[in-house]
Amino acid sequence: MTAILSSDTAKIKRFEALDGLRAYACIGIVLMHILANITPKPDTNILTASIIPWFTDFTLLFMIVSGFSVSYGYFDKIKHSTITPLQFYRKRYIRLLPFYSLLCLLDLALSPSWRSVAETFADITLTNGMIPNVEFNVIGVGWFMGVVMLYYIFFPFIVFLQNNKLKALLTFAGSLLLVWIGLQYADGTSPLNRRFILYCLPLFLSGGLIYLYLDKILKLSRLCHYTLLLLAITLSVLPFVTVHSEFIVLITSIVVFSSWTIYAISSSRYAGKCNFLSNKVTAYLASISLEIYLCHMVIYRIVEKCNLDRFIDNPNLLYILTSVIVIAGAITFSHILKFRIINPLISKYVK
Repeated sequence: MTAILSSDTAKIKRFEALDGLRAYACIGIVLMHILANITPKPDTNILTASIIPWFTDFTLLFMIVSGFSVSYGYFDKIKHSTITPLQFYRKRYIRLLPFYSLLCLLDLALSPSWRSVAETFADITLTNGMIPNVEFNVIGVGWFMGVVMLYYIFFPFIVFLQNNKLKALLTFAGSLLLVWIGLQYADGTSPLNRRFILYCLPLFLSGGLIYLYLDKILKLSRLCHYTLLLLAITLSVLPFVTVHSEFIVLITSIVVFSSWTIYAISSSRYAGKCNFLSNKVTAYLASISLEIYLCHMVIYRIVEKCNLDRFIDNPNLLYILTSVIVIAGAITFSHILKFRIINPLISKYVK
């Protein structure tokens, strides 16, 4: 990714520490979904009752990181017309569609029905985020793809809204106000939540704000790199001590995950001091993090049919073993499909 920033910033081609955030987030989401679906449940403790269930909010971290990444890669190109809409959307579709569409077809084959056929069609067009109040059966996490694609569709307009820092701050504040208003009008039959672009927009805009203040963040990181880490760790307590309303969850997620994103960006200058975010394992997992996120529940359903609970009486051991198998299966499936099948085909046939 490149951008028209200061010469100091232009030297940074890639923020490796963001790989760590993507890697840990995707694994955390897998652990959360397994815990939510597995029976019998493991013993109740702070880990299973509070921490792992909170991992569901890592999808919101993905949105902030995505907002920063797409802004770093394309904000100035769109602003200065050095990339066409055709080129921008083509890159997005090539990145998202092949793996997702094949996964949708696989899920349809495993659970065929007329509803699944209709939903698969909506999923493959990447427009499922435009359908209100839909319950996703084909790739249950597919709602995330719908929201992300809507953000990409709106991105040129967002560049207009974030043309300068003042406009970007006003746009961000306005988006929070819109969410608050939407929550006041929402009712039990039509709740406003993370499956709607309106609710998620402040998260994406947070990533855009981080991009706009990137030079200041990098200068700040020279002076207080470890202070940023301490701040991120301290703020991570917020989700566990605040009221769990939709609006408060949104605010705390923006604060916590933005602080970690800022720290990860600052760590790009200190890769040797940040091995837990920047290493070969996190880089590899980050390269297939979206694929792991999309396919892990399909893998879990296959593992579930093996009825491991017939052989393992200890629910804690059952959860650990199931998690290991699902994570390993998702990594293997994602690697083979992306690097051995899809990428070679794209390289050969997509010019």
